[in-house]
Parts: sequence; structure tokens; C-alpha cells
Amino acid sequence: MWWPLIIFCVLVVLTLVLTEINERKKKNSITEVVASPKEPVADGECCGTHLFCEKLETLRDGAKIEYYDDEELDDLQGIPPTQYTPQQHQLFREIYETLQPTDIRGWVRSLQLRNVELPQDIREEIVLIISEMNYG
Repeated sequence: MWWPLIIFCVLVVLTLVLTEINERKKKNSITEVVASPKEPVADGECCGTHLFCEKLETLRDGAKIEYYDDEELDDLQGIPPTQYTPQQHQLFREIYETLQPTDIRGWVRSLQLRNVELPQDIREEIVLIISEMNYG
């Protein structure tokens, strides 16, 4: 009479353990993809292992800059994100929050081509979203 209850409890515990192991594997694989390479990249090439590349392969392809109703961000060219005013940071946030998830990669590429750096917190959110899109 107790066997069905014991078997059920064992199955629940086993499911919880396997779920935890799977979540840890996913978390580790996302961390590996997002992390920057440890070795320097030769010949100024992009390593391709992270979203925000030091060098832009799209420039070699003659990529055309696409705007996402964000022309005002051109005023921030060459300014480090640590020097953005709260209003400038809010401008990034407003534009980012209006984007469709499928437009995020294009927007990041557009900003890179225009030499506009993302604020760190938005950059981290984008890395997570793209990682989820790749592995979700």
C-alpha cells in the first residue's frame, strides 16, 4: 500500500535534482558564450565569441547604418558611457524599451558603426536577452 507513495516521492526528488542540474548547465553555457575571449585576437579580426566586438566585421562588409528612430544618439559619439548624464542614459533606456526583440542585434550593430557606446546596465540586459534568444 505504501509503494505507490514511496515511488511518487522518489520521482519528485529525482525530477527536482535533474532540473537543478539542467539549469546549472544552461547557466554555465550562457556564461561561456557571453564572456570575452582570454587570448588576444590576431590581425584585428573579431573573435565572434561575444556580442560586443572590439572590431567590427560589418565595416568590412560595407554595412549601411540603419537608424531605429535614434538619430539623437549620434550626439554621443565617442563619449564613454561613464560620462553620460542621467538624461542621456534615460534616452538610451527609452529607445531600448521601444525596440522589438528581433531589432536588438541590428540596433547594437548600428550603434557600433556610429561609435556610440551603450550604458553598462543596458548592455548587460542585451547580452542576457540575446543569450536567451540563442539558447532559449
